[in-house]
Amino acid sequence: MLQAIQYQKTGELHVKELPAPELKPGMILVRTAASLISAGTERTSVATAQASMLTKARTRPDLVKQAMDMVKKEGLMNTVEKIRTRLDSYKALGYSAAGVVVASACDGFAPGDHVACAGAGYASHAEVIAVPKNLAVKIPDGVSFEQAAFTTLGAIALQGVRQAKISLGESVAVVGLGLLGQLTVQLLKAAGCRVIGLDINESLFPAARQFGADAVANSSGGAAQAIESFTRGIGADAVIITAGTNSNAPMELAIASARKKGRVVVVGAVGMDIPRAGFFEKELEITISCSYGPGRYDPTYEEEGHDYPVAFARWTEGRNLQAILDLMASGSLDVQPMITHRFPITEAGKAYDIITGKTPEPHIGIILQYPERKESLVRTVLVHPAKPVAGALGVAYIGAGNFAQSYLIPPTQNAGARMIAVATSTAVNARSVAEKFGFQQATTDVDAVLANPEIDAVFIATRHDTHGDYVARSLQAGKQVFVEKPLAINREELGRIRELAEQGRDRVMVGFNRRFSKPLVDMRKIFANCGEPLAMIYRVNAGFIKPDNWIQAPAQGGRIIGEGCHFIDSMQFMAGGARPVSVHAAAIGSDNTQVRNADNVAITIRFSDGSIGTLLYLANGDPSVSKEYFEVFGGGMTAIMQNFATVATSRGRKTKVEKYNGDKGHSQEVAQTIAAMKSGGPMPISFQSLHDTTLATIAALESLATGAVVQVA
Repeated sequence: MLQAIQYQKTGELHVKELPAPELKPGMILVRTAASLISAGTERTSVATAQASMLTKARTRPDLVKQAMDMVKKEGLMNTVEKIRTRLDSYKALGYSAAGVVVASACDGFAPGDHVACAGAGYASHAEVIAVPKNLAVKIPDGVSFEQAAFTTLGAIALQGVRQAKISLGESVAVVGLGLLGQLTVQLLKAAGCRVIGLDINESLFPAARQFGADAVANSSGGAAQAIESFTRGIGADAVIITAGTNSNAPMELAIASARKKGRVVVVGAVGMDIPRAGFFEKELEITISCSYGPGRYDPTYEEEGHDYPVAFARWTEGRNLQAILDLMASGSLDVQPMITHRFPITEAGKAYDIITGKTPEPHIGIILQYPERKESLVRTVLVHPAKPVAGALGVAYIGAGNFAQSYLIPPTQNAGARMIAVATSTAVNARSVAEKFGFQQATTDVDAVLANPEIDAVFIATRHDTHGDYVARSLQAGKQVFVEKPLAINREELGRIRELAEQGRDRVMVGFNRRFSKPLVDMRKIFANCGEPLAMIYRVNAGFIKPDNWIQAPAQGGRIIGEGCHFIDSMQFMAGGARPVSVHAAAIGSDNTQVRNADNVAITIRFSDGSIGTLLYLANGDPSVSKEYFEVFGGGMTAIMQNFATVATSRGRKTKVEKYNGDKGHSQEVAQTIAAMKSGGPMPISFQSLHDTTLATIAALESLATGAVVQVA
């Protein structure tokens, strides 16, 4: 399928052939007929990407802070590499589209339905889109695809009007008469308001009058007086700001123009330095409108499809979308005259030249059109020509996020593997990764990857809840497997993989990279012949993650399953491969609903050789403290590893400190795995060890639930 995408490093726009998206449960697959460019939002996105690194840093201080925090925890070079990886990729554009359902995996929609779709990352400028059911609504009779493409922008404007709490006959000022402003003017008129429109660009005034504005004024000078006159000296009952600017001028104008106890609603992205004097004197109510309405940015609503009860949330984002279409069908909202330009998707670059000012033309609504093509539903596209190499291992990646691109794929290339296919859930990421790392194919079809006889090994780097199934399916397909931790998130998944291993399909490796790092390898040599059990403490300052992050979802198994397995494996490695025998875990008990108790645990493990290990996995500490600290005692010796930067070894009352570069062993891990896969020799970690570590991690959660010691072996 063709899709408009933007290269993040330079901001350059491309229209490229991408694989069609996968239809997942709770979603619909839509062949796009028309999509609307959101001139304000997308202009900002394009301009930001095209700016210099210094300008980007100035406009996004929040991201700069994130980068500095990452440097403290992961080091400068790792942080730089992650930023480079993020910039060296494509970004999907667009979030308002309409088309025909070609496949449905949810109730309420069937093939052939005409639908309007919303959401960044879903309703993109692409020939085919996959959309969750709560972000799609059926188009009523009499509403065209071009009109329906305005639905998302209309819902944003409608939510702003709802937040203003307007009533019949009130006077409302709209600051900013771009696309959102023009839609807002129409909605206010439909609600029986008197409307004055304001903008610094007077060429937008005729359109505002056409769409119902009773008066217009230039917002750069004398606007407050114009509003005073328009409202007969009362001031605006409400001011809705739909402008997009870093300037604080729209907010200052709103405060000056609103009546005492009036309302100010911010819909556009504007400066928010609120002058206290006017705000205080008038006792104004200032509200920021959150996009399309309740449900926005809530993954349980948007991704999982859980709707809010009408009695408690009358106007969710989905119901706002439907309301806009109903207004179009009744004639109360007329968007057809707002269309100033139409371009086929192949000429999307011309459309973006207009919104960025490269081609200076007056514009409001710019529609992209999509002719029907058979190729649009193809889920695998050729990116690089095949280059067969005798004896090379044919590799495919399922999942290729920032971690895989930074730590797994480069060493796979360096090991001489033949990069055949990359499969990801988003088409734009598949294309980005295939181009960057030389994969022959970009795909969204995992089944095609597993059926490809040229692929000898599959590397799995997806979300945790998919690992167990992908590992089992890959082994059943006769592939060798590398899976980024965890191997599985419950006993059932682990049991399925164990059964395959007992049948001889045990060619699997898990991304327990730390045991391959030089600090841990050197520590292991210290204790290799000590002749006694070890006592170990592994403290992890894991850092706080919000409860709504995907990794916190119950379906993902939690952070102990997702990351705690690393440190249990490290202790097992340090104990010379001794097997975990029993596990006991205890968590803090906090009343703070933002704190996950299971993110702050002490896990004690007894090993088969008599060694004991305690894992302190903590999310409630200060981020300036190094992430990992590993202390090992045994045979009259002590070794302390600090964040892969130093190892202090003490024996005979003397301490020696070795320095390291912070590398955590990813490259060595992948290189050894590729070598084993090519030779057919033993995997770098035995299946029994992988199984035991995973089972011990699962047992830790069971111990947290019961308070009991759980026997592992």
